[in-house]
Amino acid sequence: MADELQPQRFIPFRKSDVVEMCLAEGRLPDSVGSAFRDFCRILEAFFHFEFHRVLERLKDCYAPFDPDADTRQIIILPDSDRERLLKELVREMMVLLNAANFEQITEESLKQSMAVESLFKIRLAVDFSDFEDILFFRRGEQIKEEVLVSFFGLKKRTIRFVNYDRVLVYIRFKEQNYFDAQKRRHLFFKPGSTIIKLFRNVPQADLEMLFPNSEIRMKPIDKLIIGVPAAISGIIVMVSKLGASLILIVSLVAFWVGLGEHPVDINQHHLVALGLGLGALAGYLFKQIGKFKNRKIRFMKTLTESLYFRNLDNNAGVFHHMIDAAEEEEFKEAVLAYYFLLVAGAGLSRQELDHAVERWLAERWNCRINFEVDDALKKLERLGIISIRADKIRCRPLEDAKRHLDKSWDNFFSYVFSQEIGRSN
Repeated sequence: MADELQPQRFIPFRKSDVVEMCLAEGRLPDSVGSAFRDFCRILEAFFHFEFHRVLERLKDCYAPFDPDADTRQIIILPDSDRERLLKELVREMMVLLNAANFEQITEESLKQSMAVESLFKIRLAVDFSDFEDILFFRRGEQIKEEVLVSFFGLKKRTIRFVNYDRVLVYIRFKEQNYFDAQKRRHLFFKPGSTIIKLFRNVPQADLEMLFPNSEIRMKPIDKLIIGVPAAISGIIVMVSKLGASLILIVSLVAFWVGLGEHPVDINQHHLVALGLGLGALAGYLFKQIGKFKNRKIRFMKTLTESLYFRNLDNNAGVFHHMIDAAEEEEFKEAVLAYYFLLVAGAGLSRQELDHAVERWLAERWNCRINFEVDDALKKLERLGIISIRADKIRCRPLEDAKRHLDKSWDNFFSYVFSQEIGRSN
């Protein structure tokens, strides 16, 4: 594991804090502080309006597949339309997650994480054949330390691991005919459905616990803890409870097949002893099976508690969470880019702007990020508050930028209104 992780795109500050962080620099006169906040407020409204439309598209695409839906479907879609909606859902979701500065976890990275020992001392097995499609995304990557205790607290060791602040899971189950062919009747999920889940604080080594069909498997050490004492105790039970009776039965069988010379007399006392011995053995085996099940239940409880406190949202609710995250990231990138262009005055190149933001966050706020300067400039250029000429980027003055955004906001629905007026005339 590398001591230093690569800088992430995610800006780990609230958008209102970013505004105040800029003003706290003192590079803008106190007299324009209110104007800068007004500019940020209308800029925030722009992103909120635009992402609201994205949210509605996502909800429409997901509606036929939402296992938590409590509304009726008025149209049963053919398979071709369902496939089209799923593709559109994934495409829109990928764009949204990119705006929220999430990174996709590749299939190779996912397999590597599942090969690493779990921090929860649980071995999980995942049947990937149940799924039609799997996508994992993460945001916020840190190196953490944890003390693992073993051998009844006698041994302690500190491990370092990669931890993800946020993990989003998109899983589509196979259709009903696949499970019918395998004669699997009692399923805890709806075949053909698509689930979307958002988790927090997930160790890289424990990504497999986020799969809905993960099953607990005993580790070798757990099998030894149960198996070795069980084998030793079983031998003792066999010898002490059934030893004499078994010798008698073996002698009888040997006489019947011609291997013994003397007949064996089995009376009622012998039969009672044999019955008691077999009962003791059956009770012992039942007790060992109970120990195995109890240990598995404890593991399941550990897994359930971990998921309970890590789960942030499910299915359509995840869209609202992601929309809010995307709004925040888009706003923070745009504000930082505009602020540093504003205080520079004479304009900056892309590289100069990129270095200025990253250096300021690293030196002033102890935060290393990979600032998405091109994405920030695209947003500001689309809104018409910067100009790019000869690799120099300049922004509109603060009051001019406010008026321009205010005018654009007022004209958002001008085309719709003009059409309504034309029809009424």
